[in-house]
Amino acid sequence: MKTLILNGSPRRNGDTASLLDTLIPQLAGEIMRVDCYFADISPCLDCRLCKTQDGCAISDGMEKIYRFLPDCDNILIASPLYFSELTGKLLDVGSRLQTCFCARHFRGEEPIPKPKRGAVILVGGGDGRMEKAYETARTLFCMMNCREVHPLVCSHNTDHIPAIEDRQALAGIDDIAAYFNRPNY
Repeated sequence: MKTLILNGSPRRNGDTASLLDTLIPQLAGEIMRVDCYFADISPCLDCRLCKTQDGCAISDGMEKIYRFLPDCDNILIASPLYFSELTGKLLDVGSRLQTCFCARHFRGEEPIPKPKRGAVILVGGGDGRMEKAYETARTLFCMMNCREVHPLVCSHNTDHIPAIEDRQALAGIDDIAAYFNRPNY
């Protein structure tokens, strides 16, 4: 069992991190956690190399993700909400999935043939909406061949209660662990 975690939070000890710290010990197998704000990953430059050939022209930390992604079983996207959207650094990483889009739509290839399960954890103070960020995460999942997506887990009142004290969010974390730990397809 392999799980890729894309963490969009800039706060190492914030609400998103606290939920990830609760989830990770429950997960079976190998885990690759990418803290997007601290990863050496540039956004897509739209150079269009991937439109005609496999790979990406940018040589950085995304290469490790590209190698892990084909064989992983689960993908988790975790992010605080910034203006009702995933964080910018997480979107930078997501933009690099352009190579997967180009493989399918221009080169007629399947870049990630193994189907995956996905889950999303969103955290926010409560003044924004979750739907836009969740839809963006689901779009990223399509690029990574996630065929099943767990219902959204969120803590959307962190201005008043820390995510780690949000019982509904913690129950959702346990559900994600059970979902990710079930046998592969």
